[in-house]
Amino acid sequence: MASLVVEGLSFRWPNGRSALDHCSFHIPGPGLWMLVGGNGSGKSTLLRMIAGLLDAREGRIERPLKPALVFQNPDHQLLLPSCGSDIELSLPPDLPRAARLAAVEQALALVGLAGFRQRPLHSLSGGQKQRLAIAGALASQARLLLLDEPTALLDETSQADVLQLIRTLCDEPQQPLTALWITHRLDELAWCNGAALVSRGRVGRWQNGQALRAQLCPLPAGRAAG
Repeated sequence: MASLVVEGLSFRWPNGRSALDHCSFHIPGPGLWMLVGGNGSGKSTLLRMIAGLLDAREGRIERPLKPALVFQNPDHQLLLPSCGSDIELSLPPDLPRAARLAAVEQALALVGLAGFRQRPLHSLSGGQKQRLAIAGALASQARLLLLDEPTALLDETSQADVLQLIRTLCDEPQQPLTALWITHRLDELAWCNGAALVSRGRVGRWQNGQALRAQLCPLPAGRAAG
């Protein structure tokens, strides 16, 4: 069964600019799947529609798995003062206290932040904040992670750490995750199960990441948001 199905999805902003134009694709199963495209190609809009933050003008989305969106800037989604309290926002409100603490510790351990439950957010590095945001998504029991250029604000070491973390979660033998990762960094395509080019509001076919990288010149920068 496919992890995600998108068919004929279209979206236009109030100013009339088209962001998606009868966009169709599917994710065949668990793994790390990457969408690459320049600014204004529609990739960020697509991710927000899959997450349910925007409504389609036409088309449909099938989400067999619970989705969770991880933003480019973790400061935009980390709200409470400590690591543990922030993760608790993602847990069911009726969960008993002992179970809540266990779930928090488990989520932190999964992202390499074991022992960080009482750490204040302001003491974390950028890479640690991004891993905490991923921990919150995992605590919500999401099985489809939607990652919007999650390494764009990180240094090279933290970029590699986050890539390796997602790769490990997608390769977990018992309950592998499905991750849809959008990027403009061509070097990141080496990590994925499949990659596709987003252009003019449509998603191309899945390809080997390295093969797609070899086809692409450095993507042009632009001022429009994707």
